[in-house]
Amino acid sequence: MPQVTERRVAVFFYGLFMDKELLLKKGFAPTNERIASVQGFALRIGQRATLVPSANHVTYGVVMSLSHDDIDALYSETSVSIYRPEAVLAQFSDGTQAPALCFNLPIPPGPDEHNSEYAAKLRALANRLGFPEEYVASIQ
Repeated sequence: MPQVTERRVAVFFYGLFMDKELLLKKGFAPTNERIASVQGFALRIGQRATLVPSANHVTYGVVMSLSHDDIDALYSETSVSIYRPEAVLAQFSDGTQAPALCFNLPIPPGPDEHNSEYAAKLRALANRLGFPEEYVASIQ
């Protein structure tokens, strides 16, 4: 009987979870990581990051594959447990596209919510991942 491997799901990460090393330290096993972008969403930072629909924006991130169990465990953490999955179409630098899950807040942060420390860490990560300079500079 052939060995059954656990099915993996592509997830588009746009916040600090883009850091594969962070996920590995948390005990998760991401695979197939690729830099990607998603059209029609803008990054908004409150206490953490979320995406909000915005026709004229592009958000950069990393698509990684995780098992269903890993996804459930990752998003059961208190700090992200209110995030909900949405389907997005990730675009890769080679011109290909693929569907992915993307976890967002159901209600975006208000204008008074902002975590400067989180934004600084996210800017540094986006720079390290080689995102376009203008996008990195827009992370506030």
